[in-house]
Amino acid sequence: MTIDIRHVSKTFGDFHALRDVSLDIRSGELIALLGPSGCGKTTLLRIIAGLETADAGSILFSGADTTGVHVRDRNVGFVFQHYALFRHMTVFENVAFGLRVKPRSQRPSEAQIRSKVHELLSLVQLDWLADRFPSQLSGGQRQRIALARALAVEPKVLLLDEPFGALDAKVRKELRRWLRRLHDELHVTSIFVTHDQEEALEVADRVVLMNAGRVEQVGSPQEVWDHPASPFVYGFLGDVNLFHGRAHEGEVTLEGMHLQSPEHAGAQNARALAYVRPHDLEVQRHVPGQGLDAGGRPRGIVVKLDRAVVVGPIARLELIPVEATQQPGKDSIVEAQIPAQQYRDMGFREGETLVVTPRRARVFVEGAAWTPQTGDEFDPVV
Repeated sequence: MTIDIRHVSKTFGDFHALRDVSLDIRSGELIALLGPSGCGKTTLLRIIAGLETADAGSILFSGADTTGVHVRDRNVGFVFQHYALFRHMTVFENVAFGLRVKPRSQRPSEAQIRSKVHELLSLVQLDWLADRFPSQLSGGQRQRIALARALAVEPKVLLLDEPFGALDAKVRKELRRWLRRLHDELHVTSIFVTHDQEEALEVADRVVLMNAGRVEQVGSPQEVWDHPASPFVYGFLGDVNLFHGRAHEGEVTLEGMHLQSPEHAGAQNARALAYVRPHDLEVQRHVPGQGLDAGGRPRGIVVKLDRAVVVGPIARLELIPVEATQQPGKDSIVEAQIPAQQYRDMGFREGETLVVTPRRARVFVEGAAWTPQTGDEFDPVV
């Protein structure tokens, strides 16, 4: 089942939940709608399901317009964040419910229902819980039963709204691996909503980044991580440091750093933003006069080590630019990550003066439309 979303818009009063959203989803694909609260991802999911009606645009299932098709006729399975299981029914009865309420002409026999339910409970590895009630299950078990119930009617499309949001971190990680394996076995076209970047990047075939009712970028997890299309995408995916500065004729000046950026050779004193991930910062002791480019200008930022957190193999450093300490009221922290062993070998101490230099950064220049073509990665010239 392919899904084509064409120019869909939706407002709630003065709030624009979706603004001219278009998206193509391939048959058998597992898609993640990712973004912050209020970006429109759940509204889009509900419109696909038929639980909401778009103000404009259309949804096509395998080329057929479903705009006027009732939710019960769309053959869609829906899994909610809070399970939505019937508390007075056993696990078996919950999974069988969708089959038993089918019109008489389409309803399987009782023997077929029993066979189907046990098959699904085996699929979600919970066949031994058939006679229990939802209150007797853990959160992770309830969510797997909710998924089995959604699959019982053999939906052409499976929709999941923050399916693991109510679970603790360890269970969430186990279930998303399990969902990926289950999808690889069933190949049902699936869309799941999440605000968890790690979850989307780990589970989905493609990730749809949404912001303020619009689609910012669509791509494989590797594509959106390696080549963010906009400042929003770069800032939303994982931890990142943001530096402000100016770009002029191929040079970028960022909070004291001077970097060569030939892809912005046409920029004329334009506002620039540079994004640097914590693990892309090189950390060294500060030696006055060192770390300069050919013009005698610094390549790095002089910082004070405010706090170090060593957890397992990684040392996370919170650094305050010396320039910020000299400007009362300016709050600026740079985060860096280095191997814990390197931290111990270097003998860094809190309060010490260090210098951080980006190995890799992503620069966006105002007036260049914030596109991937004008936001190419660069490696600082050594």
